[in-house]
Amino acid sequence: MSRRVRVDVRGAVQGVGFRPFVYRQAQKLGVSGWVENTAFGVRLEAEGIPDAIATLLRMIREIPPPNASIVSIDVEELNWRGDDGFVIRPSAADGARSAQILPDLATCEDCLRELFDPNDRRYLYPFINCTHCGPRYSIVEDVPYDRARTSMRHFPMCPACRAEYEDPLNRRFHAEPNACPGCGPRIALWNGKGATLAQDHDALLAVADAIRVGQIVAVKGVGGFHLLVDARDEAAVIRLRARKQRPDKPLAVMFPTLKDIARECDVWPVEGSLLSSTARPIVLVRRKEGSIAPAVAPGNPWLGAFLPYAPLHHILMHELGFPVIATSGNLSDEPIATDETEALVRLAGIADRFLVHNRPIIRAIDDSVVRVVCGRELVLRRARGFAPAPIAVDGMRSGTLALGGHMKATIALTLENAVLMSQHIGDLETVAARATHGRTVADMVRMRGQAPRLGVRDLHPDYATSVMAAGMGLPLAGVQHHLAHVVACMAEHGIALPALGVAWDGTGYGIDGTIWGGEFLLITDGGWRRVAHLRTFRLPGGEQAVREPRRSAVGLLYEAFGDDAFAMDEVPLLAAFSHAERAVLQTMLAQGVNAPVTSSMGRLFDGFAALCDLRQHASYEGQAAAEFEWAATEAQTPYEFALCPGARKDAPFVLDWKPALDTLLGDRRCGVAAGAVSAAFHDGLAAAIVSVARRIGERRVVLTGGCFQNVRLTEAAVAALRAAGHEPIWHRRVPPNDGGIALGQAVWAACTEGQLPRMS
Repeated sequence: MSRRVRVDVRGAVQGVGFRPFVYRQAQKLGVSGWVENTAFGVRLEAEGIPDAIATLLRMIREIPPPNASIVSIDVEELNWRGDDGFVIRPSAADGARSAQILPDLATCEDCLRELFDPNDRRYLYPFINCTHCGPRYSIVEDVPYDRARTSMRHFPMCPACRAEYEDPLNRRFHAEPNACPGCGPRIALWNGKGATLAQDHDALLAVADAIRVGQIVAVKGVGGFHLLVDARDEAAVIRLRARKQRPDKPLAVMFPTLKDIARECDVWPVEGSLLSSTARPIVLVRRKEGSIAPAVAPGNPWLGAFLPYAPLHHILMHELGFPVIATSGNLSDEPIATDETEALVRLAGIADRFLVHNRPIIRAIDDSVVRVVCGRELVLRRARGFAPAPIAVDGMRSGTLALGGHMKATIALTLENAVLMSQHIGDLETVAARATHGRTVADMVRMRGQAPRLGVRDLHPDYATSVMAAGMGLPLAGVQHHLAHVVACMAEHGIALPALGVAWDGTGYGIDGTIWGGEFLLITDGGWRRVAHLRTFRLPGGEQAVREPRRSAVGLLYEAFGDDAFAMDEVPLLAAFSHAERAVLQTMLAQGVNAPVTSSMGRLFDGFAALCDLRQHASYEGQAAAEFEWAATEAQTPYEFALCPGARKDAPFVLDWKPALDTLLGDRRCGVAAGAVSAAFHDGLAAAIVSVARRIGERRVVLTGGCFQNVRLTEAAVAALRAAGHEPIWHRRVPPNDGGIALGQAVWAACTEGQLPRMS
């Protein structure tokens, strides 16, 4: 008696050796039939004795290939046909394109052994890979995932590689990027005019020599160019900063091995696991005194460290034996460069040399950034190694396209029971960045093979994404910025309603036309409402206050003390303004001219940091708030944030920062250090979250928004909520910053479709 079944497997099952895995198991079990990639995943038909079929199904469910992630398995009984043997069929491209594309995977241990084995034919070959590792998302042009639909189609396999590719017992059986020095991509070293200086391994050796003498080298990697320089060379790092126009923002460092990171930083086991994972993200680890140049991360106790993830990196780091800066190949605020001829133009004046290769990069992908909070990972930038893995969300309908926000932009597209999130795109401040965002939208829609039904944008009318949405020709819905933050965190964790969302960040357009940012939102089956918010104040100079934290401080002082604030000579930052500047600021605030009202927690952090004389001017977003966090010392008596009734009976509660400000001013007059002030501030905010949760009466509390990138704040809030009997929820694989906005927009719009106001 025989049994025949058709099995449809959905999930991340292409590019992980799934078909070879099924083929080998079928051969061992004496099962006949076939397996193929499809537009939705993998389909197979298997025929054999019932016990063998049951064993095959169990192995698919319980022990799939290491990098596979199965979402669903559907089994259909068929009539017996009497197939002869088991084969891998050519891919079927028909049907709705729901197949998941795997993120790029770090070089596996087997490939590393071959890479450094002088007797292996791929010895020191910088594009070695197999079914367990190598490029995926960065090279795929379409689904199903086959070599003919990747940028490797430009490199026909030699007989030796073809034999591996067709051998069921070989690790490279149907490894789509398979290549060797004889048939695969090659590297070359160029000067600034594109002239070839060296090729192949000689090019890598020349790059190592250039880095040793302090030169800056642009290196084409998996998802784009890095700018490399010796991380121990202070002068070289300062030169890179000047050329890249990045005066203070920390630079990431690539180390040869995990032991090398441990010599320079304190690495906890969970951090070590993240650093060594197949995603190979940049991980923020605490610095020790060591050889890393101070200019790498000025005044910062944390270092963004990561390990080589591509064979080219492994060879170069093995040759150098010391850490290098490996920062995105771009000017500040521009997208990462991916094409070598483009890089010559865009990185002219920055890089001294260019290490290039001839494998096209289909889409730009930055390095992911992760830190550990409350003992587990918190993704701050979701890109290489994580994107485009979807977020499972039960009940989703396909076809909703969310364009994200203006900063740290991503996009999201709903599928059946999931949301597909793009890689990090970046801030949309430049024409080049907005063009990259538009290409990413078109790419995601094309790869899914279906036009979206609904477009979703932020409520801010002037965001680049709002302008783009207006020209898409789709029905549109707007989702409030902080609501999107809360929903993103809930969707990531599959949290059911109701929940109290604490959404704290720098800027978000409120439904009342003011700048929100210190919000408490109650979300229920009936919708959402703002139940509390930070006491508002004005920002003199508007956007200029983001770059000058001292302006936020002036806004706080004016809200608290009126015109008397400008007579407070004991406040040092006021003395830094000239009499003419003070007069202008006072007029702005008194008349509300170019001084928008805000409830922003981010700007509150800025203001308190400025009042502690930690940072008056910022060269990158969140710099003052970050330095305020780093300054925090041991726990102090928490500052008070009073919870006051709103102006009307049905108005939100107001979280008043005035008592905390009064205490800060008194403490500073008495010589209390900034670190003690910071500790009291953070712990006071954690207590304030508990106070609001108790008043609202909601047990489940969602912590989201850019302020919860702050380890001190998040861990204090989680501890305080747990101690008070609440259930805190915070991000893990979706960024708490605006990188998660698109997910929240997509989920809220898709779940409430037909109820949201439409906009033309």
